[in-house]
Amino acid sequence: MMTYLVRRTLYSILVLAGINLVTFFLFFSVNTPDDMARLQLGGKRVAQEAVERWKAERGYDQPLYFNAQAAGVGKLTQTVFFESSAKLLRLDFGKTNENRNMGWELGNRIGPTLALAIPILLISVTLSIILGLGLVFYRHTVLDTWGVVVLVGLMSTSSLFFIIMGQYLFAKLMVITPVSGFSPPPGMFKFLLLPVLVSVIAHLGPDTRLYRTLFLEELGKDYVRTARAKGVSEWAVLGRHVLRNSLIPIITSIGLLLPALLAGSILLETFFGIPGLGTFAVDGITSQDFSIVRAMVFFGSFLYVITYLLTDFAYAWSDPRVRLK
Repeated sequence: MMTYLVRRTLYSILVLAGINLVTFFLFFSVNTPDDMARLQLGGKRVAQEAVERWKAERGYDQPLYFNAQAAGVGKLTQTVFFESSAKLLRLDFGKTNENRNMGWELGNRIGPTLALAIPILLISVTLSIILGLGLVFYRHTVLDTWGVVVLVGLMSTSSLFFIIMGQYLFAKLMVITPVSGFSPPPGMFKFLLLPVLVSVIAHLGPDTRLYRTLFLEELGKDYVRTARAKGVSEWAVLGRHVLRNSLIPIITSIGLLLPALLAGSILLETFFGIPGLGTFAVDGITSQDFSIVRAMVFFGSFLYVITYLLTDFAYAWSDPRVRLK
């Protein structure tokens, strides 16, 4: 098992290095440091001296990939690519154009994002599994038929609709929760209640339908017929056997959902005024701060890679056959 885990970890490091290379090319070769400087300083009429000063303040005044004037290893190390990429791989994101420490910003903003993402993940996965098992238990009945109809309806509805309706019903009409905003604990709960509820409802359709399909597929296998022949009750068959043997695809779906919640929470955080990673990315885009955008692209990729690495570890824990691959 250790060999499997080490191999997966090395793969993850290589993937991160590749992502770092691609993001650098997109941000510095397609859009050069001169272009970034002119965007920040006010356009094409900016004096070249101001552009050079802006680049020097951020370390962008060196060659991008190869420094022919340097000696020895410095030809590769005294470049914008090495300086910025080496820092990113050490999770040193540098500073914003306003001279704010990026690591401090990410550290402050990941808390609200986690406070939003973790309850959504736990509640939506738990509810989806329970509802999926319930629909399978009552399969080929009116309850199952109408349940599938409701799930397809939820899947076909935009999450933006749930956000707007949730704010209108619960915040405007019933005045149960605030429309938007955020505060530190313990007052955080009232601000997170509505976005968590809205997101759980939005995820309920696709997740429950996926789990229902997985459970139905498992019901047709030989071990289920053997368990029934031994007199095991239907609920025990579903809970002990079908659910356990569906862990691999369930873990896969969770592995896809978690980084999407962490790095892709732009819509929720923007509409509900939560100062998390999503709003930080939006701030970087609107202010044309390429250091923020690049840091968020890499940080989002880092979260995806770490989550998939944890998913591989969960595979090895749930199914010993995976360790032999």
